Amino acid sequence: MLAQYLDNIMQPPMDMATKSRPASSPSSPKPTSRKTSWPFLTVLLTVLSPVLVATLVFQLDSFEPARLPIHELTQPPLKALKKNDHMLQGSELVGFKQLIEPEDIAYDSNSGVIYTSCADGWVKRVTINDSVADTIVESWVSTGGRPLGLALGHDNEVIVADAFKGLLKISGEGKVELLADEAEGVKFKLTDAVDIAEDGTIYFTDASYKYNLLEFFWDLLEGKPYGRAISYDPVTKETKVLAHNLYFANGVVVSPDQQYVVFCESFMRRCRKYYIQGKKKGSLETFIDNLPGLPDNIHHDGHGHYYIALASEITVALDLALKHPFLRKLMGIYTKYIGEINIWKNSGVFIVDLEGKPMEHYYDPGLALISSGIKIGNHIYCGSFVNPYIVRLDVTKHPARATV
Repeated sequence: MLAQYLDNIMQPPMDMATKSRPASSPSSPKPTSRKTSWPFLTVLLTVLSPVLVATLVFQLDSFEPARLPIHELTQPPLKALKKNDHMLQGSELVGFKQLIEPEDIAYDSNSGVIYTSCADGWVKRVTINDSVADTIVESWVSTGGRPLGLALGHDNEVIVADAFKGLLKISGEGKVELLADEAEGVKFKLTDAVDIAEDGTIYFTDASYKYNLLEFFWDLLEGKPYGRAISYDPVTKETKVLAHNLYFANGVVVSPDQQYVVFCESFMRRCRKYYIQGKKKGSLETFIDNLPGLPDNIHHDGHGHYYIALASEITVALDLALKHPFLRKLMGIYTKYIGEINIWKNSGVFIVDLEGKPMEHYYDPGLALISSGIKIGNHIYCGSFVNPYIVRLDVTKHPARATV
């Protein structure tokens, strides 16, 4: 219709055209104005049509991202004292093609077995010998959902944060029991990470009560705080929301002194701590912010350090998207009508001390969506939300070096 309209307005009225046309003659040249206008109109329509369609789609789409707390996203990212920015060089691949997207890792030092949560629904047990080639992978228990966070209990059980099922307990015999799937009457939508205190209290996160795991990118795009940090008392079987309004609540770890819990807010590039003991009990503080990437799981190494998995560095595209809602709306429209956008890059592990001081940073341009990192002996083991293996790096052979 647009082409027809433009065609009509380019034609002179019929009576004027008749008056201005010379008498018919074999030698009279034919008018050429119509012919010369068509290339221009074709180019005009070719250029304008996509713009008009895109503008119309943008205006009519009901998805309206919110503005994130911009003052908390403008500081430069932290830098560690040491770094290894090519950690894939020298790394080994554990359980290649046997471990599908191993999100989290928990290590049983008594048996020497690694537990990991995979996208096929299985919690798998991995026995690693001196050589990766001698690795033994056992499909232990299927939750029937998508296990994410893992924590080893005090009675040979494994506590699982299952994205679709909720908070689960797997007994030593492999029996699966649902502990909780809601808090304050609100169902968990994306049960994410978990840890256990010495008194048996379970601390975990519900990353978003609006979006599920398959929709997590929309939680980032919308930019609203749908996450919660929650506790579960195994004696009373009660859940309690410790913190509301979190921007994608992710990894969680209980401090070695049992005084507080650290949990990560991925899209705000920070970790916060909630006091569970002492004079500050019930209060919330910043543990570390301005991280150089989006934090996922967090683990304590038993030697005074936290290992924070960074799913992606803050790329230019990601930085702009976090700061500007209209860009996130454009990304949402692109995702909805065309396909997913890959903005994940330079993933790895950020190591800090108990006070949150940056110590070391291991990452690589070839890594994306690293979701967990733990230290076992001389090695760092990294789980991932996309890889079919666990990355293992010997840090005595490939250490982080002092930054300039």
